[in-house]
Amino acid sequence: MNAPFEPDADKAAAGKASALPLAGVRVLDLTQVMAGPFATMLLGDLGADIIKIEPPGAGDQTRGAMGFKMKGSDSMGFLNLNRNKRSLALNLKSAAGREILYKLVETADILIENYRPGVMKRLGCDYETLRKINPQLVYASISGFGQTGPWAARPGYDLMAQAMAGLISATGHPGSPPAKGVPVADIGCGLFTVYAVLAAYIGKRNTGEGQYIDASLFEAAMAFSVWDISDYWGTGVTPTALGTANRMSAPYQAVHASDRYFVLGATNPKLWRLLCETLERKDLLADPRFADVASRLANRGVLIEELERTLVTCTAQEWIDILLAAGIPAAPINTYPEAFESEQASHRKMRLEVEHPVEGKVPNIGFPVKLGGTPQQVRLPPPLLGEHRDAILAELGLDSAAMQDLEAQGAFTA
Repeated sequence: MNAPFEPDADKAAAGKASALPLAGVRVLDLTQVMAGPFATMLLGDLGADIIKIEPPGAGDQTRGAMGFKMKGSDSMGFLNLNRNKRSLALNLKSAAGREILYKLVETADILIENYRPGVMKRLGCDYETLRKINPQLVYASISGFGQTGPWAARPGYDLMAQAMAGLISATGHPGSPPAKGVPVADIGCGLFTVYAVLAAYIGKRNTGEGQYIDASLFEAAMAFSVWDISDYWGTGVTPTALGTANRMSAPYQAVHASDRYFVLGATNPKLWRLLCETLERKDLLADPRFADVASRLANRGVLIEELERTLVTCTAQEWIDILLAAGIPAAPINTYPEAFESEQASHRKMRLEVEHPVEGKVPNIGFPVKLGGTPQQVRLPPPLLGEHRDAILAELGLDSAAMQDLEAQGAFTA
């Protein structure tokens, strides 16, 4: 059995890349922005050879469009989504560019793309075309709403997916303008794509054949609605925004102390009794409005008012210390800097520094899960546009003369 993850003793992290779980797996990454690049980065962290095929000129839209830039032209958003990849700028509208892609497909295990539905077919790079070149290819398409259906042709962004999947209707505070948090449709779709392509990759070892995977931001967002849609299917009442509150349990939300908000959760009868006793509010145990979960949910507003009558007598941190000592879940509401600079995040190495040829040390989000025997590694910094062209083409057996000929045919220019 492997030992629990301990950053101070992660000796395996210095091991060779060949020991990583996906070593030897080649992934062609024809994606931009977030969902696809996030998926392929996770695969790269596990050892896969990720070849990021980008449009010549500007490359991945995220290079120039997303967030703060350091020394070079690539944004921090790009730099946090594209480590462990090699870049090849390729014009798929040119016959020469497509020929290179076809040669790469012969060597690939997985291809992930996020062009709008129909684009890859028009380019001659769709699954039916490429499976004739490599029947074992696992091919995943990421789009806003899926490859079929009445919404398939719509532009697909996280905001639209969250809105049309119902998430925004239940996000924020009652009576406030619509709100959206982090890009869960993008990130979720990336995660679901990872598990799908890995399952298909394992499956092809049994069948000898790859398969096509259709992933969408819309369906990923819908998959996160478990509590809300379950409540609707059970009660017939349309879920609405509740702030930080939970529609299945109360109290389980942000509450105000003397100085600021913090969160607490008393999600079962034992914790509810313990909370009342710790706050010295045993009167709440005898109040019929709070007798059980259903009653507390029905009277949530009054319940929080009663709790805050007591909570305003101490600071948030004082209450957090008291509640945790009593075994009641409670936590501060951290800012992002507070979270990433916390003792726990530091211990778990959730901020990495990646050496980049232009930027120097680039902060990156750490690995969100820890493999005890074959821990993920940062083997390559986020690539410069087209940085690895010659090396990748040489692996295909193309010499400098052949590369010059392909360049003359427009394979690498817009």
